Amino acid sequence: MDINQLNCFISVAQTLNFSEAARRNYVSQSTVSRYISDLEKEFGVQLFTRSHRDVVMTNEGKMLLPYALEIVAAIDKAKKTIKRMQNGGTGKLTIGCDITSMEFPSRCIADFTSKYNGISVELRRLDAVDSSLAVTGGDFDFCFLPRDMIPESSGIETLVTHIDPLVVLASANDDFSRNKNLSPGALSNRKLVLLSESAAPILYMEILDMLRTFHITPTVDGVFDELMEVYTAVLSCMGISIVPQSLAGLVAGSKAISIPIPDADTGIAYVMAWSKTISNPVAGLFIETVKKYATGDDGGYGL
Repeated sequence: MDINQLNCFISVAQTLNFSEAARRNYVSQSTVSRYISDLEKEFGVQLFTRSHRDVVMTNEGKMLLPYALEIVAAIDKAKKTIKRMQNGGTGKLTIGCDITSMEFPSRCIADFTSKYNGISVELRRLDAVDSSLAVTGGDFDFCFLPRDMIPESSGIETLVTHIDPLVVLASANDDFSRNKNLSPGALSNRKLVLLSESAAPILYMEILDMLRTFHITPTVDGVFDELMEVYTAVLSCMGISIVPQSLAGLVAGSKAISIPIPDADTGIAYVMAWSKTISNPVAGLFIETVKKYATGDDGGYGL
């Protein structure tokens, strides 16, 4: 049984005329007769009685008709839904972001949802511990995270979105904020408040590597699992922090300032990752949106 057989059966049932059914379905009358005969053989009943003058639907045909109409309507609805999804009409994306990479995808999502307002986007925090499984396990359509957190797998696609340099974040009330020409050595003996290694392992290691490069032994006064805790500690003059430039931009202003670190050739490469077998029909639309903002391997952070 196929959809063409059911469509022809419905047309004959509605018109009681094989010629009209053939016209409606753009097939020959012999094709309609064959389709009806095939259905009758499949169900083992006669659906119509035919004479030279009349076509009459049998009781079995009358019983089949509402089911045929329901099947055809369901298939038509499925086709329209899939087409709308492919054209960006409806659908859903689930996106995961690690704690340090939330600013970049927020811009992409804002652009995407303004253009495709029928597609809902669920944004969820990506646990650093489960990042490998998140990319390959199907819980997320796309994941934004540091490139070094991506597991080695031939089943993962990645797009480098940006390189985010590290900056110092200090309270505007902290004497440190008056450093106009900051040198890495100025970080010596300063109290640091940082995101914890468990919350942001790549950032934590990158900071320590940078400090070791300049032979600086850090005085880490506090480590926190949440960004707001770090920001609060900085604004309270508990210490300064080192964060990606994009994160500093979220809080820097009249109460806090970000200070570039000269001569520190350091930055974190961020990517969007997804499974090569992704089946979400709206995924391609989101990839194209992200490509507009992604700077690639050689790019810097672009605001």
